[in-house]
Amino acid sequence: MADESQRPIIVKRIKKGGHGHHGGAWKIAYADFVTAMMAFFLLMWLLGSASQGTLNGIAEFFKTPLKVAMSGGSGAGDATSVVKGGGNDLTKNAGQVNKKSKEAEKQRKAQEKASLSKLQQNIQHTINNNVLLKDYKNQLKLEMTPEGLKIQIVDEQNRPMFDSGSSRMLPHTRVLLQQLAQDLNQLPNRISISGHTDATPFSGGQAGYSNWELSADRANTARRELIAGGLQQDKVLRVVGVASANPLIKTNVFSPENRRITIVVLNQESEEAIQNDGIRPGSEGDTPSPAAAATPTSPGAHG
Repeated sequence: MADESQRPIIVKRIKKGGHGHHGGAWKIAYADFVTAMMAFFLLMWLLGSASQGTLNGIAEFFKTPLKVAMSGGSGAGDATSVVKGGGNDLTKNAGQVNKKSKEAEKQRKAQEKASLSKLQQNIQHTINNNVLLKDYKNQLKLEMTPEGLKIQIVDEQNRPMFDSGSSRMLPHTRVLLQQLAQDLNQLPNRISISGHTDATPFSGGQAGYSNWELSADRANTARRELIAGGLQQDKVLRVVGVASANPLIKTNVFSPENRRITIVVLNQESEEAIQNDGIRPGSEGDTPSPAAAATPTSPGAHG
């Protein structure tokens, strides 16, 4: 009988749990997915909050990825100027700059218009309360125009500004212009002076002397009287004679009111236009069109 101690010992192991074949790989895949989604939403947030200049720099980097290495900059948005910080600033939004500039210009125009309106009120107050001038207030017309504040001194049937057919100014016109000179000095704006006549043919007997010469002489007489009243000489930007080319009463070119002196306190745009020998498109000032200036009315008018 064999020795019992020589028999082999058989050990049986029982495996517990029947779901071991699934493993933990799904957890790793899920973690990768969540990480990717977080990165995606972070990228979207960064792109949404970045300025247009930064986005342009990123786009430029992918177009020319070697630019950084070649130019030695710290990013694709760096300027290529030798001086650090030179060149165009890609983070600057041109649209925003233009918007600020337009807003500033709009504010400047509003302030300028308010100043001209205040001047209009001051002149009207002066005329209404001056004993010597209030009788002539009907001959003074004030109007805000695209060029600035227009001041017109017009003739009445029995109360002209000048001797008939002459540039000799009557005393009451001198008083009025000298008083206006004080008011015009209140603002730094420069002025334009134009003379106008009616369409009555000139009968002075001077060869070659017409509406054009007469209106220009009257405008220049008005300039001299304003300066005599204290107007700063450098405030006069333009003196012109318009003859009867731009009547105030268009339905009656012979009306006495067409004989007038017009003073315009110019806004900045109109001043720049005159200095550039141009007129703003769409404006209707006292300056006649080139065609009108080249074709005077019938020779001369006594105005």
